[in-house]
Parts: sequence; structure tokens; C-alpha cells
Amino acid sequence: MLLGFIYFYIGESKSSKFWLGVLNDPKNRGVNDILILCADALAGIKDAINAAFPNTEYQRCIVHQIRNTLEYVSDKDRKEFAKDLKRIYTASNEETGYEQMLEVSGKWEKKYPAAMRSWQTNWDVICPFFKYWKELRKIMYTTNTIESLNSSYRRLNKSRTVFPSDQAFLKSIYLATLKITAKWTVRYKDWGMILGQLQIMYKGCI
Repeated sequence: MLLGFIYFYIGESKSSKFWLGVLNDPKNRGVNDILILCADALAGIKDAINAAFPNTEYQRCIVHQIRNTLEYVSDKDRKEFAKDLKRIYTASNEETGYEQMLEVSGKWEKKYPAAMRSWQTNWDVICPFFKYWKELRKIMYTTNTIESLNSSYRRLNKSRTVFPSDQAFLKSIYLATLKITAKWTVRYKDWGMILGQLQIMYKGCI
């Protein structure tokens, strides 16, 4: 059975210690393992995952990776650069994707030496989704669903910027979540086939 949960945590900073506390909470509640965790380049998240759930597949959000890369690129080159980046994450397998990454790096290195650096240093958390079916890749390579949720929170609370306590804030977010998730009724395309592949890859876990 696949279950979905939404947790909220309030912290003063984002660090390995903070994320380890976040991950240890569901672990203490009885969660034995997390199969795939998709996240942005959050400070300390990789170390925290390795400590709390060492078998978890950590997938770097490709959409964020692209955005962070294009921040180094001038407007006149962004369209071409983005097209080149697409050759990487749409490759048929990891080997081809890595070759494409090296080609793109070589093409732009002289003009934008820092742009592709994070692709090379973080390839181990960029590449996991290559081993999955293309329809599943579309689900796990981005955190846009969470970004959409955060955007909805901002809209619902735009007239209220101050809360008397953390508890009051969490209650407000909880009620907003009930309202937002009530509209989550659309099934993913080919979900039956995706689930079947996950059951094979994670035999005994799903």
C-alpha cells in the first residue's frame, strides 16, 4: 500500500542536524524506510538521509537543478542552454545522460565556467531517476507539486503575516492543507504500470 503524508516542521535554520531531526520523526513513528526522496539542493539533506535512511534513493529535483544552472547564464543564451540541458535529463539511460552532461559542459565551460559545475559534483544524486521508466521519471524528477502547495499556502495566508505562536501557524497551515488537498483527485497517467514497476524494483516494500 502506498500512503501519502504531509508533515510540517518549524526550524530556525536548515542544516544536517535540522533535517536529521525531521527524518527521525517519521522514523520514530514507525516508518521503516523511504524508497525515493526528491528534494532541492537543501543544505545538509544528503548527509541526513544517509544517516536516517541509508537505503533511500535521494533524487535531486531536476527542475531546481536547471533553474540554478541558468542563473549563471545571460538572457541571450538561456534558450539554447536550456535546450542543451534537456539532452541530459531526457537521455535514455545514465551512461548517455553522463556523456551528454560532459558534452554540454565542454560546450559552455569557457563562457560560463561555473554553470555546469554542480551537475558534475552532484551527479550521484542527479542520475538515480535514469533507471526508472520514463513515466515515473516525470513524477520523481521535480518537486513542483510541493512548490504548488507552498504557493497555495501563501495565497491563503497573504492577509495574515503575523501569528501569535508557532502552534497557531501550524493550525492555519493544517486547515489550509485540508482545503487544498481536497482537490487532489487526478490520477497519474499510467499509474498502474508505474506501480507495477515499483513493486518489481522494491519487492516486498510495496
